Amino acid sequence: MRSVLEQLGVLVALAAWLCSLATALVPSWLSLSTELLPAETFQLGLWGTCVLQDPGLRECRPYNNLLGLPPDIRLARVLVCGSLGFGMMGLLLAIPGLDLVNGCWRRLEERSCKRTLKAAGGALCLVSGLLVLVPVSYIAHQAVVRFFDGSVPDVAPRWEFGDALFWGWTAGVLHLGAGGLLLTSCLDLDTQNQNFPVRIPLVQLQGAHRRARTRREYV
Repeated sequence: MRSVLEQLGVLVALAAWLCSLATALVPSWLSLSTELLPAETFQLGLWGTCVLQDPGLRECRPYNNLLGLPPDIRLARVLVCGSLGFGMMGLLLAIPGLDLVNGCWRRLEERSCKRTLKAAGGALCLVSGLLVLVPVSYIAHQAVVRFFDGSVPDVAPRWEFGDALFWGWTAGVLHLGAGGLLLTSCLDLDTQNQNFPVRIPLVQLQGAHRRARTRREYV
């Protein structure tokens, strides 16, 4: 059971990291289309803006400078990059903690080391999930507030959800699930270590047998 949980946790963590990478690279965090130009769709991402035309043509331009960005985009950049970093560190720590890695080791100290690595990897996965969920949810909240703003005329175009937001929500949920699976495998490891057999050196038993034999001879 422990091996299934830890292997599933690593696979889910890898899928979550790939979704986080897609969240950072996909340039469509928000999309906007107007009735005047129905064949064009404007997209807003972390690294630039794009114009998507009807035949499938895309033209993207990066942002000129970091200080000129909106505060929510700057915050999203930092948190998503932090999520990628913590997620990668969690994977690098959790993989050596698998029983499949160096599976011939069976001593209690080595199992305790593996448990520590998996626990650290699971904690980093949880942090990575929170870091990617915060900017995605915040930008989605801002888009909803601006979409239903009554002070804006109805004819004015409004930003809508882009594909990157859904990638981010998927990455956050998968990161949290991976962290929970890795931490649960550590708890299962604790219960199995309680019944772990203890080796008794044969030298001590032989010495005790000789002392008992000597006493019998004196009697």
